[in-house]
Amino acid sequence: MKNERIFLSAPHMGGDELEFVKEAFASNYIAPLGPQVDAFEQEFARKVGAKYATALSSGTAALHLVLRYAGVSDDDEVICSTFTFVASANAIRYQQAWPVFIDSASSSWNMDVDLLREELRRRAEIGRLPKALMLVHLYGQPADIDPILELCERYDIFLLEDAAEALGATYKGKAPGTVGRAGVFSFNGNKIITTSGGGMVVSDDLDLIEKVKFWATQARDSEIYYQHSELGYNYRMSNILAAIGRGQLRVLEERVERKREIFAAYREALGDLPGIEFMPEPEYGLEAGGGRAGRSVEGESWATRWLTCLTIDPEIAGVDRDTVMRELEKHNIESRPTWKPMHLQPLYEGCEVVGGKVAEKLFNKGLCLPSGTGMANGDLERVIKVVRGCW
Repeated sequence: MKNERIFLSAPHMGGDELEFVKEAFASNYIAPLGPQVDAFEQEFARKVGAKYATALSSGTAALHLVLRYAGVSDDDEVICSTFTFVASANAIRYQQAWPVFIDSASSSWNMDVDLLREELRRRAEIGRLPKALMLVHLYGQPADIDPILELCERYDIFLLEDAAEALGATYKGKAPGTVGRAGVFSFNGNKIITTSGGGMVVSDDLDLIEKVKFWATQARDSEIYYQHSELGYNYRMSNILAAIGRGQLRVLEERVERKREIFAAYREALGDLPGIEFMPEPEYGLEAGGGRAGRSVEGESWATRWLTCLTIDPEIAGVDRDTVMRELEKHNIESRPTWKPMHLQPLYEGCEVVGGKVAEKLFNKGLCLPSGTGMANGDLERVIKVVRGCW
């Protein structure tokens, strides 16, 4: 319908979800844990190429418990991207530690490796290395993992990958989230696949996975009675949500393909407008032979384009980001600014930041357009018409 709401990234069911949910109901495993959870963990680990996985109630819970496993505690410091969603930084504070924010690189919008390298060199000289590094893969695009992994190995820093937005992407043939000590994914309602709410930790370290699972189930000791020797949390995923996740996982490749189609349609239709620049795919995603890393029979899937993101330079365009958002809203179309950098958040005022100008520019000019895989081509045309009309 002409005036039907177009959402930023609405859930999109694939067809098998209901059958798995029916199985869960038939087995009467309704509460957390059960055969659907076990199967979802195994299938997810295989899909991303990790040895082990454990399903939790949210991606934030997953970040929290991995940081706890890394030994992060009172007044430790954790390196983190400043250009990210607040959950990345909040998980650090859950452990009473402090984030140290690193600016983005213009070429990828992800963590600037050169700034990181210099900051770690400086910190090594003064004996103040961080306890961990949280590497965020932004908007479905992997960060440049290899040089960051090398720095973490050189300085003995625990590398945690926040791949909440990057499921389905590849980096030199590997899934983001499978290169560091652990990776975290999110199944929030707006993600590329969803369980309505939920998260996953993956790792090749069985001890890490078992410890996270233990803490996530209230850290109950192996006694016949309820005994608790460590602080635990109620962080496990329910069997019902895992059933939804199993169905969603079966259409992941289709969702990635559609996300990239949507991005390509926007770029083709809007790329000629003065002042617009789309989120770039940097050269480190190219294989030696010149092709994209992670090419498969399903097609290119290096960056998922979870959201189509662009910047608008008002001096060139003659219109600013906020004006475009207001016009879209008039036509019942949801859009959003890109993330507000963490070092600009009132909650994190006073935290250390290295650089920051690139992230600030991306926030001031950045726009996320509707990118849901359930969008019809007519929906895309509506969005494109409104945006072009602003020029």
